[in-house]
Amino acid sequence: MSQMPSPGRGATLTDHLLAPILAADAAGPCITYYDDSTGERIELSAVTLANWAAKTANLLRDELGVSPGDVVSVALPAHWQTASVLLGAWWAGADVVLGSDPDAAVALVTASGVDAADAREVAALSLDPFGRPIDGLPLGVTDYATSVRVHGDQFVPAGSGPALHGRSVEDVLADAHGRAGARGLTAEDRVLATGTWDDPEGLIDGLLAVLAAGASLVQVTALDPAALDRRVATEKVTTVAG
Repeated sequence: MSQMPSPGRGATLTDHLLAPILAADAAGPCITYYDDSTGERIELSAVTLANWAAKTANLLRDELGVSPGDVVSVALPAHWQTASVLLGAWWAGADVVLGSDPDAAVALVTASGVDAADAREVAALSLDPFGRPIDGLPLGVTDYATSVRVHGDQFVPAGSGPALHGRSVEDVLADAHGRAGARGLTAEDRVLATGTWDDPEGLIDGLLAVLAAGASLVQVTALDPAALDRRVATEKVTTVAG
């Protein structure tokens, strides 16, 4: 995937977050994900994250009919695939709502959230590290792992509406930069975090502030406290949050 141009006026939140990272260090680690309950470790460079986001944006626009300004609800845990989904939704110009929203054009959920999803279209994520699909999905529910892989890994946005719970791209971006600055984050930092992205505050603190600073994220699920010191040393972590 070619590097994104510098974002201009009207650019999506994804353009603003990823373009500086891709220009500075496209191949370096951007998000490293651990699940201490399973031993899973996945590392994504900025290029790989952008490719996944582009595939997601193409899926949302071309297969699920999302247009700029549409609401996309996301009910997913803090996970590397969730980061791809969020960035893809913003690239498609969607207004992301965390949790259920009856006005959503598309709901992105785990298998356990399918029955409660309330949207025109529903896509379910297995979150499997090997991309395995979900067996036995109801008719009409899109399996994300199966569908996203056939879409292209480049995306040209067609516009942007509100970004997060009705807040503008500029407002969310300013908040992310403000929180990064308050924490003293820079592009040299590697942040280990264990928090959730279930609400806008948690998402901005846990993911967007890190990306806005150009830093890299080590997101850990089901943290094993006994492994923390070793992980900090191995991953060259500079800041532990949450």
